[in-house]
Amino acid sequence: MSGLYRALLLLGILTILPVRADHVIVTGGPALRKWENLRVPQDQHDRWWANFVRASTLRMAEIRQAYGSNAPLVWFVFQPGYQTRAREDGKPYTTWITELAAERRATLIWFSSGSGFIQSLNNRPRGSVNTFDYFGHSNRHAFMFDYGNDIMAASTAWLHERDLPRIKGSVFDRNAYCKSWGCHTGESMSDAWKRYVGVPLEGAKGPTDYTVLSYGKLPVVKGSWAR
Repeated sequence: MSGLYRALLLLGILTILPVRADHVIVTGGPALRKWENLRVPQDQHDRWWANFVRASTLRMAEIRQAYGSNAPLVWFVFQPGYQTRAREDGKPYTTWITELAAERRATLIWFSSGSGFIQSLNNRPRGSVNTFDYFGHSNRHAFMFDYGNDIMAASTAWLHERDLPRIKGSVFDRNAYCKSWGCHTGESMSDAWKRYVGVPLEGAKGPTDYTVLSYGKLPVVKGSWAR
């Protein structure tokens, strides 16, 4: 068998092999109560430590219902936020998150910075990201992985729209469905995501409300969703 024939045969095999279809869920961290308790009640965040965790597991169940019970789940979680909130509350939150991932057969990837998140995402196989969901604090220009945890009412770890050119758009399926469940993403970052990553990102025009989690529902927008 000639070298050219073997190369063409290998190319044909690779062409017909199915591409892995991962469902990526990214979970930002909660604020600390010591900071949030200084705010007036209507401006406080994250009284419950697991707002973003619970939303993530609800989305996992939805994905498995839509794509099959064996749909591969890849769960990125901002570890420092849950470590510090765990110390504040005296609870083993990172252990609980690990157990939740194991129960759902999800691949758990901890990250601790915006650069670390980008590096881990870029390491996914080419064309493998079929869906992408972000649960966490955000504003119109950034995912705020940390907010009100290290510093009151401020973020020290984020994915800003200026960082988006560093993401390899090739890791996404060309028809990937991406959504941010954070506040205000649809007001600017969605446009930048489409421009630099190459696939649409549905985001909120307005704030999002996580209080519906107690009814087993995903967050809703007090405004409208936009892509």
